[in-house]
Amino acid sequence: MKNEYNFTKGVRGKFYTPDAKFKIPIYLDDDIQEILIKLSEKKKENLNDLINKAIKANLEFYKVFL
Repeated sequence: MKNEYNFTKGVRGKFYTPDAKFKIPIYLDDDIQEILIKLSEKKKENLNDLINKAIKANLEFYKVFL
């Protein structure tokens, strides 16, 4: 690592996008992930879509805690 860096030609906010959306990484337990992968393969459905549908189906239950 250098002792000093020259930012005189730098542009502030060059990569800033105010409407950027960030995805939250979700880590599943190995056994749950295995089951969901097998189910998505059996149903020939995208794994992300399958997980999102499962979560949406159970959201009503969790709304009581909000």
